[in-house]
Amino acid sequence: MSLERPLTVSPDRADADDATVARSALDQRTSAQATTHLLRAGGLLLALGVLALFVLLSIAVGAKSIPPGTVWNALLHYDGSYDHVVVRELRLPRTVLGIAVGAALGLAGALMQALVRNPLADPGILGVNAGATTAVVIAIFVFGLTSMDAYIWFAFAGAGLTAVLVYFLGSRGRTGATPVRLALAGTAVAAVLVGITSAIIITNEFVFDQIRFWQVGALVGRDLDVLVKVAPFLIGGMFLALFLGPALNAVSLGEDMAAALGANINRTRIGTALSVVLLCGAATAAAGPIAFVGLAVPHVARLVTGPDQRWVLPYSAVLAAALLVGADTLGRVVLPNGELEVGIITALIGAPIFIALVRRKRMAQL
Repeated sequence: MSLERPLTVSPDRADADDATVARSALDQRTSAQATTHLLRAGGLLLALGVLALFVLLSIAVGAKSIPPGTVWNALLHYDGSYDHVVVRELRLPRTVLGIAVGAALGLAGALMQALVRNPLADPGILGVNAGATTAVVIAIFVFGLTSMDAYIWFAFAGAGLTAVLVYFLGSRGRTGATPVRLALAGTAVAAVLVGITSAIIITNEFVFDQIRFWQVGALVGRDLDVLVKVAPFLIGGMFLALFLGPALNAVSLGEDMAAALGANINRTRIGTALSVVLLCGAATAAAGPIAFVGLAVPHVARLVTGPDQRWVLPYSAVLAAALLVGADTLGRVVLPNGELEVGIITALIGAPIFIALVRRKRMAQL
């Protein structure tokens, strides 16, 4: 009778096999992440291409269409002719301002939705738009201002002061500035400011006449001087927003998990609120309150990128800029005589898109 010896595996060989399996799994995960990042980068380049196409259309299309060759000559070889004046003095500043304002609104919307973890949030949740509008109305009513240059500083100051007030009210109590408290405080303050604004506009014909075009939201009539004055605030807000991506990813996991990962929750909230004030305040000051851009565009971005804020933020900026420039161009040709302000076009375009996104059974998680 023969005795069979059981097969045994040495501990060193078992450890080597486990290490091989672990390395294989890590390599597969790294490869998948690299592929995902490559696809997202390709999508961002495609979005930039769409934006470039809309920019060309914005410069070439209007009450009078201008051939691409003439546009190119006007940009590089300006000769003072009528078409060149239209391109350089009217359409180019309007288009550049549209890019800046659109990107700012898209970033502000994505930041607000990530901060309060509410897909229905928009920059107005902090009362920024209402604060800017109220400040401009009061400035016209008290000081009789009629210049767009004067509107800018009052609008920006109103937006900033309103955000500070909302954060102060939302941070009272032992729980501090939670997303729900900030949202409630912003809604309450905005309601009060809207009431004040409406009371002044209804009872004063001069204020109503001065504010009615700015309040709709428009790019027409703005030149590069307006953009130059708000550019420092826009640039500062954009850089701050792009640096907040990793911290917002941690906060989206919950406060306890974010703290365990080393994220400073209060610093992230303050930085996000500051970025929103800089972006939305400057954009509102330059172009007036424009609806639905900051509300709808981040949803489209998340459909492409998922919940990773490192990609949601740049996608939101590019897509919102394309939307605003495209909407402004459409507003010039939709009527046989005259044009529609971009704020009206974005509302007509953005509202159905947003309703369709909300009705989806599976909406991308924040």
